[in-house]
Amino acid sequence: MKTRNVFKTRVLGIAALAVVSFASPNGASAHCDTLDGPVIQDAGKAIKAKDITPVLKWVQPNDEKAVQSAFQHVLAAEQQNVEAAEHEFFETLVKVHRAGEGAPFTGLKPAGEVEPAVAEADKALAGGSADALVKLVAADVESGIRKRFEHAAATFKFKDVSVARGREFVEAYVAFTHYVERLHQDALQDVGHGEQGGHDAPATEVDHSRH
Repeated sequence: MKTRNVFKTRVLGIAALAVVSFASPNGASAHCDTLDGPVIQDAGKAIKAKDITPVLKWVQPNDEKAVQSAFQHVLAAEQQNVEAAEHEFFETLVKVHRAGEGAPFTGLKPAGEVEPAVAEADKALAGGSADALVKLVAADVESGIRKRFEHAAATFKFKDVSVARGREFVEAYVAFTHYVERLHQDALQDVGHGEQGGHDAPATEVDHSRH
């Protein structure tokens, strides 16, 4: 029991540090591309207030002109064309924002297409506490480590019985160690502006040449 508690404590520590980058780096719908993401939410506020200030923080200074132009089209649009103008503004804003991060834009995504951990991260910021977020990610991290460990441990027992069983172990070993290494690298990564590459960018790949 004591060993399990120590393990849980360590996992919580890793999750607290790695929570943002851990959120499904391989293929999760880009959060800022969704209609209920923070970029579009601020765009809605800007339109309602007829003030573009809330959205300019999402783009680089040299990209402001394109966003301001699309915003002005919304304000000047006739009633029957407002929806189309707003959609164009949203697309322009998100496209420019993504380009500024060096990330691709594949169109706006429907509301609700957000990775659970990222949605919880937004709730944490709004509520002022990361406790629920850490708990969510810590549980998934622990489950992921234990599942890969148990598979590797099971194949380890028979790794020298035959070449086929040995290769089965190697496959499990590589999956297990690479998973843990990625988690640990993320946990040790310094917090910086955008983590270089944007908040929706994949985490840096682990060097697999060592295994």
